[in-house]
Amino acid sequence: MNFNNTATSACAKTIHQHIISHHKKVAEWFESKRSGKCFPIYSSFDLRDSGFKVAPVDANIFPAGFNNICPADFEEACQTMERYLEGRYKGALKRVALLTEEHTSNRFYWDNVHSLASILRASSVEVRVCIPKSFKGVTVLESAAGHKIEVYPSQSTAGKLIIGEDWAPDLVVSNNDFSDPHNEWAADLEVPFNPARELGWYNRKKSEHFKYYNQLAAELCKLVDLDPWYLTVRSELVENFDASSDERLQSLADTVDNMIEAMNEDYRRQRVDSKPTVFIKNNAGTYGLAVIKVESGSEVLEWNSKTRKKMQAAKGASTVTSLLVQEGIPSVIKADLGETAEPVIYMIGCSVVGGFLRTHKDKNETESLNSPGAVFKKLCMSDLIVNEAGLPVENVYGWAARLGSLAIGEEIEALKLQFSGYCTQ
Repeated sequence: MNFNNTATSACAKTIHQHIISHHKKVAEWFESKRSGKCFPIYSSFDLRDSGFKVAPVDANIFPAGFNNICPADFEEACQTMERYLEGRYKGALKRVALLTEEHTSNRFYWDNVHSLASILRASSVEVRVCIPKSFKGVTVLESAAGHKIEVYPSQSTAGKLIIGEDWAPDLVVSNNDFSDPHNEWAADLEVPFNPARELGWYNRKKSEHFKYYNQLAAELCKLVDLDPWYLTVRSELVENFDASSDERLQSLADTVDNMIEAMNEDYRRQRVDSKPTVFIKNNAGTYGLAVIKVESGSEVLEWNSKTRKKMQAAKGASTVTSLLVQEGIPSVIKADLGETAEPVIYMIGCSVVGGFLRTHKDKNETESLNSPGAVFKKLCMSDLIVNEAGLPVENVYGWAARLGSLAIGEEIEALKLQFSGYCTQ
């Protein structure tokens, strides 16, 4: 992808120049924030670039989509994974279980699993794919690209996780987002998990992530003499949501109107000629479920029964009671055929390893692209290794994702999670 959009370049160059001109200070600051903390084996960040600001709007600790990164980035991901496992586990890993989701009908998801297993195997560890369920035999699934994947049953036995008949892993790498905590299956397990099960959506909150992200972005901006507005995203928590309660809907509408008012003031100050929008999101969910765009609080009060039902539906038939009201950041990025697009950046630990463009021909620049009909296109990030100064857009996207990874580290610290067997130095 060649970023030649004038608006995108103008915004990115401003941020890029401030970061590059303070490169040594930024590197030292990043290392000081990273040192001594735990970071999950991988993460991904959905970014929006409006031409006047760049910021993540979602952060995933159990990302799918590794099959969408470009070949050069895939090679870098293998090398970075090897460094991560060696540095964090000091050669103690021989067997790794890759724990996946159970939605076997999504053949594209299994392309992701195949790619992820290949990245892990490049580190000379034995990998078995499993799901959090016991069954007889081994299931062979075929991905959309035709890869055959052996999926094993798993069960807890005397604190050990047994994959198949007698195979016990040294580490479980989870690609299951634990919207369901699988408490019975996980009871008494002593094997290390990375990412930790407690980072699953049954326990994690988006509002916490963006609280830490905005704090870190503001700190970085102060360091490089940049207005924090360029890298932050307004986000407000709404608790005790009940779509059947007029009082709770009014409270939500008031939060929306207050954010719209604050954004209008931001736009006036920054001389942005645009109409503010906000997104109302499930505070603990994925797959783009329970996400609605609005332009005023009155729209919330006018929701019909279908919309109210949509806002309370989450993965696994759970009910949404906690919401995140978030600043809408329009996207000026266009893919090769003119489709609206947004970058998704992939990390291993705190290192950028790749990404892709999520595109949607039926969505405009203010709408969510994480919806049926989205098409993924290549976005290579590995050139940053040799030419950071010459790639302003990619560099800014990389730093937005690095800030997101630091925010996840803050989440882990706040939850007082310990990564068993993990070396922070």
